[in-house]
Amino acid sequence: MPWTNQGNGGPWGPRGSNGGDGGTGDDDGGSWGRRGPGGGSQGPDIEDLLRRGQDRIRGFLPGNFGGKGISLVLLILLALWLGSGFYTIAPEEQGVVLRFGEFYKTTQPGLNYHFPYPIETVIKVAVLTVRRVEIGFRTGSERTRTPTRNIDDESLMLTGDENIIDVNFVVQWALKDAAAFTFNIRNSAQTVKDAAESAMREVIGKSNIAAALAEERERVANDTQDLLQGVLDDYETGILVTELLLQRADPPPAVIESYRDVQRAKADQERLINEADAFKNRVVPEANGQAAQLRAEAEAYKEQVVARAEGAAQRFIAVYDVYSGAREVTKQRIYLETMEDVFRDMNKVIIDTGQSGPGVVPYLPLPEIQKRATTRETAGER
Repeated sequence: MPWTNQGNGGPWGPRGSNGGDGGTGDDDGGSWGRRGPGGGSQGPDIEDLLRRGQDRIRGFLPGNFGGKGISLVLLILLALWLGSGFYTIAPEEQGVVLRFGEFYKTTQPGLNYHFPYPIETVIKVAVLTVRRVEIGFRTGSERTRTPTRNIDDESLMLTGDENIIDVNFVVQWALKDAAAFTFNIRNSAQTVKDAAESAMREVIGKSNIAAALAEERERVANDTQDLLQGVLDDYETGILVTELLLQRADPPPAVIESYRDVQRAKADQERLINEADAFKNRVVPEANGQAAQLRAEAEAYKEQVVARAEGAAQRFIAVYDVYSGAREVTKQRIYLETMEDVFRDMNKVIIDTGQSGPGVVPYLPLPEIQKRATTRETAGER
């Protein structure tokens, strides 16, 4: 409500005069201080201010409360203010204490205390809660009947062998430094999503499509998690990546059938190569065995022929030595031995050409009879 200056100095009491304000000249200058002997102004009277404040408080209190009552009320208010500094941190939380808006300390779960507002304030941060970020897709909702949809701008990535792959993965993360998370990062979910997408693109860009699709999926996920954690640590976000789940890694839908045809052709190629290797492993040992057998037979034949030739040569030398000593006897012996070898397997007829001989001499072919008997015994055993 506005007030007018009617010579009383406003709501704080009458204003003193000093030649020209119509006053008596002996006022104390109001509550803003007394004027000195030379017309200068002194500082405010603290005792007068306290007295005026106590008078105003008494005006609000019923009856004559007195100075002790006022002190008691002030003590109660002070106790309530100090008591408001107690607070509780849940098991999954940490408390970030700010003193005059600046980070002071981090408190652990349980009952804690801080100087009440406006000296200190506490921000409770859930550090053990596992958060989830989806990259490349968005999960649908059963309540709204929204299907899961693919985000091509996030999922399509280029491999090291210049092929396109469609990757969907999930990053699960918690906090390891509540203070860093509170002060160094603004949009935590978007930051994690962008860093994870960048890390996955880098790892996929260093891998070929076959490894990313089947052979090294686990290696791709682990490398991406390590790279993502390094990036977040460099940013001092206070975020801990607990797990990176590679949900899907397939060729784009437009070329997936062609890619499957290529995969089937590669599978047939591998099968034929395996069959050829098996045939080689079976045939080569057999050929090596036959070659070794032929070499052994050749060596044995060589030794046999050489030994036979050496024996024949020794026999010839022995016969020649005998022939040199008794030529006629040796000739006769050689003749008889030769005829024996010639007539051994022939049908023989003996003819006596003497004057008193009967001509054809009866001859009993004992070798032939013995041969026939042996043939009959063999047939009987069969």
